[in-house]
Amino acid sequence: MTETAATPDATADGTDDAVALLTSDASRVAGPDAARLLAREPDEVVVEVLRGVNPAHAQGILGSLPLAKRRAVLAVAPPEVARQWSENERYAKNSVGRLMDPAVAVFPPELTVGETIDRLRELVKRRFITYGWVVDGEGRLVGVLVMRDLLFADRATRLADMMLTSPFSLRPEAQLMDAMRLVLARQYPEYPVCDDAGRLLGVVRGQVMAEAQAFEISAQAGSMVGVEKEERLATPWPRSLRFRHPWLQLNLLTAFVAGAVVSLFQDTINQLVILAVFLPVLAGQSGNTGCQALAVALRGMTLGDLKPGRERALVLKEALLGFLNGALVGISAGVAMYLLARSQANPHALSLGLVVLTAMTGSCVISGISGALVPMGLQRLGADPATASSIFLTTATDVASMGMLLGLATLFVR
Repeated sequence: MTETAATPDATADGTDDAVALLTSDASRVAGPDAARLLAREPDEVVVEVLRGVNPAHAQGILGSLPLAKRRAVLAVAPPEVARQWSENERYAKNSVGRLMDPAVAVFPPELTVGETIDRLRELVKRRFITYGWVVDGEGRLVGVLVMRDLLFADRATRLADMMLTSPFSLRPEAQLMDAMRLVLARQYPEYPVCDDAGRLLGVVRGQVMAEAQAFEISAQAGSMVGVEKEERLATPWPRSLRFRHPWLQLNLLTAFVAGAVVSLFQDTINQLVILAVFLPVLAGQSGNTGCQALAVALRGMTLGDLKPGRERALVLKEALLGFLNGALVGISAGVAMYLLARSQANPHALSLGLVVLTAMTGSCVISGISGALVPMGLQRLGADPATASSIFLTTATDVASMGMLLGLATLFVR
């Protein structure tokens, strides 16, 4: 199936400037903020705005409207659109079901090409039509109509004799990333969405899926440091504060943990002040090692490369890379410690250099393992693997690097 990409509904062309501006504003803020923006607008205007934004975002806005306003909006929306919005609400966020549009070009298999074309001429006056969908008496999808084939077919031919059979379809409960992998080799402008019985529930545009996936990817970096997916550039500052501040409190708590580890070795630091120079060096290097492992683990989860049973292999690989990178960097850091200690006439210069080498190697191993385990642990707990993962990783790397450097110095140098 090769067609031009889907475009917004034809009715959007007649939207006045005020509605277009509202649509633009609503698309730039999170669902609750957009709902507050639209709460006092006429119901008909709200319908046009919702039809102009990404279907997933429209569901978020609709769900955030007051109940009375939501019912009023559904009452004035076109019947097929209202039914679709109600249907989409049944499915989880980030699922294909949240992205569905109504399938309006639906025909029975016994219809002729001529009759189908006559119906399409009326439908295209109010909707953009990419494909025709052929369903049986029970609503099951049995074929797809390509406009080119309709154009060249004899008007008396039945749809059952010229449609494309065994059409590809998506399931409404499928997660967006899983669906994107399924359609990667197809690149159709529009996909039918069917339930387990094969009944046509709606359609989803490839462009809509790509937009939703791009938003998920863009939100991932923020999730790693506690910025919620709902926060956008236009989000009001009080709401941004509520999103971010709890994670900063958690980060402060974890920083106290790292500080407590350092305080356990206060006597060692008092006797070997030179160690304070290398504490941030170890923390920085081990932190970067952990972030590299975290990025690879998250990418594997996102792309589906991390299959069940491969977790152990990932952890072992990151542990090995942590050891090799830590040893190579540790040699350079150990030599630097030795030279600095010798310049200060410290009698433990060689021991301090070996301590730095060992601590760097060990902390990078722990950081690499943590970078792989943190997102897998969050996923196992049912949480978003990216959510605040860097906060937990930073704690692990700080405690490991500072604890190993000060602990080894206490054992072998003091």
